[in-house]
Amino acid sequence: MKLFFLFYFFAVFLFGNDTKYQIGKALYEETCVSCHGVNGHSNGNMKLIVMPRDLAKTILTEEQTYQVIKKGAKYWGAAADIMPSFESVYSEDELRAIAYYISKAFNPDVQKKIDKLWNQSEEISQNQIKKMAKRGKKIYYRNCSWCHGTQGKGDGEATRNPELSIFPYDLTKTLLNQKQIFLYIKYGGKFWGTHKDDMPSWKNKYDDFTIKSVVKFVENNFRKN
Repeated sequence: MKLFFLFYFFAVFLFGNDTKYQIGKALYEETCVSCHGVNGHSNGNMKLIVMPRDLAKTILTEEQTYQVIKKGAKYWGAAADIMPSFESVYSEDELRAIAYYISKAFNPDVQKKIDKLWNQSEEISQNQIKKMAKRGKKIYYRNCSWCHGTQGKGDGEATRNPELSIFPYDLTKTLLNQKQIFLYIKYGGKFWGTHKDDMPSWKNKYDDFTIKSVVKFVENNFRKN
């Protein structure tokens, strides 16, 4: 902790007001760059089953980024533990500084992007709302449960096939909000920074009403956070 404050005051002297950014940058370059790269794009030379996310495309907000850095991706539903917890490595201020730097340096407009894409989606009428529960359940068990499991825990039948080598998220732990889940389903994982297309885009198969119905089903039946 003493080292952190020494570095903090040194950064104030060198960089002026936005010391949080500079501290986060230094810590990122110390720890994160080997996986996520200088510009937030993952290191393509790494031989990993699950590659690090492209931080320039991630759907995560600054607060969510902080939570993933702190607790690790597995805590929030990832099947693989490639992204570890740094809770015991860095102080609270340091963790928040890293998240701040990542958000400002690589994806500063993520919330605007989320809001824009959400606002472009079709609104659900009162008549449609009555049909959402039935529709969401039907489509989830038709398409999503094969990977995510019947209880949303990421343990579907597809995960037991070694040839597929897929790692679906446990939906009971995800920290994504309803807008983010909708956009993740609609546009697919690669659109938001994953390097495999295990999570495909469903926008060409289902309309917004159907996708939002699935989101509502997940929220009402699986979410615990």
